[in-house]
Amino acid sequence: MSAYVLILDDDADVATAAQLLLRRRYGKVATLCDPAGLPALLAQGVPDVVLLDLNFTPGSIDGAEGLALLDLLRSQAQPPAVIAMTAYADVPLAVEALKRGAGDFITKPWDNARLVAAIDQALARRAAMRGPAAAAPDLMGESSAMRELKALIASVAPTEANVMVLGENGVGKELVARAIHALSRRAAGTLLAVDMGALPESTFESELFGHRKGSFTDAKADRAGRFQAARGGSLFLDEIGNMPLAAQAKLLTALERREVTPIGADKPEAIDVRIVSATNLDEARLFDPAVFRPDLLFRLNTIVIRVPPLRERREDIPLLLAHYLNLYALQYERPARNVSAAALDGLLRHDWPGNVRALRHACERAVILGQGTEFSLSDFGLGTSVATMDGGPYFPASPGIVSSDMTLDALEREAIASALSQFNGNISHAAKSLGVSRAALYRKLGKHGI
Repeated sequence: MSAYVLILDDDADVATAAQLLLRRRYGKVATLCDPAGLPALLAQGVPDVVLLDLNFTPGSIDGAEGLALLDLLRSQAQPPAVIAMTAYADVPLAVEALKRGAGDFITKPWDNARLVAAIDQALARRAAMRGPAAAAPDLMGESSAMRELKALIASVAPTEANVMVLGENGVGKELVARAIHALSRRAAGTLLAVDMGALPESTFESELFGHRKGSFTDAKADRAGRFQAARGGSLFLDEIGNMPLAAQAKLLTALERREVTPIGADKPEAIDVRIVSATNLDEARLFDPAVFRPDLLFRLNTIVIRVPPLRERREDIPLLLAHYLNLYALQYERPARNVSAAALDGLLRHDWPGNVRALRHACERAVILGQGTEFSLSDFGLGTSVATMDGGPYFPASPGIVSSDMTLDALEREAIASALSQFNGNISHAAKSLGVSRAALYRKLGKHGI
């Protein structure tokens, strides 16, 4: 692969080890141990990717030097992709680097495959910034963030690497998983989605690995687990961050051995699935051993895809509005209407804490409840502007309006959508506010196609 990679690390041994690993794969791999030489090096040509250590002065742990270098790199006319390199204990610092513009981070000592994958991802993201990508047509949006995301999916999908999808509630992590599967060599096989947060720990092994008839009281017949059912295809493990540590250990064993043993079986069965996982956990919490096992994380995050929240790609909002308003107008046999200029301005300024899912629910609400010749801001459940804690504009949800022609099903759907929006997609909190169990709410979500 033709690329210029720079390794910026004060430890010459670390820099040399990375250079020896990478120089056969990329066109040019340079090292720099003294950050004072970076401006002169950049004057000769900006690298495609920089592996950046965050601490240089002996004893320094605050990362100030690395973050200053990151700012310098990001200020270039055509900035390089930056991958932060940090010790395990410095993960919160690496997360800060991500907020400042780094595209990824790896921990030292690194896994060779993880390092190469991170660089390949960085190159794909950088290439995407130079033109739109045709991948993942179901992921709507033409913003630079979405073009970058689609290009990364197109690059990763044909491989067999496990992928972890990160992002807030409602950003479309399952759509990303479906796009990866559709563009993979396993597209002819099954994509089986499993909500790991909804699996009771008592039935975890039965659900994932299967069981034999008579292995426990209710085992009236042999049953294949999700790993067996997805054989030859992809297994999407959603809400992976909500798994108890004991269940994480069982999943890790299956992934390490590439085999599962159904409950009551004498012999293990080989598994042939590609794993795509997703979580809305903050990355700092994901790297907390008390929350998620590091060895399982290592198995799952060979490739990491971060899905941007809607507030970071506001230019895509008009396209999404047009799509969902037309979709629900056809579904509910309502007339097509334009969005008023004032409403569009408010929708564009709204932070959408529930992301695309919240916007979709707001569009459905507007189609059902809107009475005017144009959609107003109140039709979408958004009231007048108020100040947020950081001084920016925010539009809170307004109380629900009950129309006389709404059916009981429509009212139930509206209540569920409102609760999900209120609690930013948190199923547990929404279920509690509605007075139902998580399992009952999941059934109603399926019933209403939410």
